[in-house]
Amino acid sequence: MNRTRNGLVTGLVLVILLLIGGSFVFILAGDDLINAARTVLRQLALSGRDADLALTVSDDPTPQRFRVQLGETPASIADQLLAANLILDADLFVDYVRAEGIDTQLEAGTFFLNQAQNIPQIALSLTDSRFSVISFTVFPGWRIEQVAEAIDANPLFAFKGADFLAVVGTGAPIDPVFAAQVGLPTGASLEGFLYPDTYQLDPDITPEALRDTLLTAFTQAVIEPLGTAAAASGYTLFEHVIMASIVQREAVRLDEQPKIAGVYFNRLAINMKLDADPTVQYPLGDTRGSWWARITAADYQGVVDGYNTYLYAGFPPGPIANPGLDAIRASLYPQASEFFYFRADCRSDGYHDFARTYDEHLQNGC
Repeated sequence: MNRTRNGLVTGLVLVILLLIGGSFVFILAGDDLINAARTVLRQLALSGRDADLALTVSDDPTPQRFRVQLGETPASIADQLLAANLILDADLFVDYVRAEGIDTQLEAGTFFLNQAQNIPQIALSLTDSRFSVISFTVFPGWRIEQVAEAIDANPLFAFKGADFLAVVGTGAPIDPVFAAQVGLPTGASLEGFLYPDTYQLDPDITPEALRDTLLTAFTQAVIEPLGTAAAASGYTLFEHVIMASIVQREAVRLDEQPKIAGVYFNRLAINMKLDADPTVQYPLGDTRGSWWARITAADYQGVVDGYNTYLYAGFPPGPIANPGLDAIRASLYPQASEFFYFRADCRSDGYHDFARTYDEHLQNGC
């Protein structure tokens, strides 16, 4: 400890002597000499403070949104970090960034920091805003409310799930060009068209921008490569997305999706009701603690809603979920067969047994 203190004192004395005795050099070197001296002083000020620099507010890695405005100084940034409970010592932060020469590299922008980061780690994070992105996944088979819940569960978003629902739900203003491309009825929600994928999003993304990102992905993955096939199929793209959403919720195994789609199209061809269980679940919403609650025998006739395909023939009014590309392709290219029925097999492996007649269907029961 005495050696460290003596070294610090000696260093300070040398710097002072340099500043006094070298005043004539200042005339020649100008600010360069002063800046160099200041750097030495700051480095000396950090001497013996490694332990303090390594301290963190807590071990909580939960990201917090932190905004640096254009033109802010290291001191103002430090004050904000302290107020946000992200650092323990504002002066130490300033001394560190200046001693390390990164005070001029602190960028304006939105950053995601956490209390488990120490001062050097936070300082380094603030030098490059490009790495502050929101990784967000929409899973195949989610309904729009589940997308909204995922937004609420992600602390990086600057808006709430309800804000997103306001721009994708029933009655929300929709781009007329997109609506025309997919045959979206007036006033309908964007259920079915929020393309499932993992997205790297700008930290300042808005609900409208997120909606547009998902719709652009749908356009690029579905409309552009598959629009012609949909037009030639005898069904509209909107109807195919409805079918795909049902298949997405019904099929467990990916390789069975075209086969299940084929069964449903066989039923439509003879004006048989689709009798799809997910269309009974959809209007129930989360009234039973889940967006896809287990249904009872009474629900087939008891859930009186236009989406219930046990009560009403043809397609339901709209998609019941946001299907993935495989389910959409299954609807566009269903497997031809003579099957009209299917049920979960008795092996509990996610596959189904298929039947041509109702009697065969009953025989497939466990």
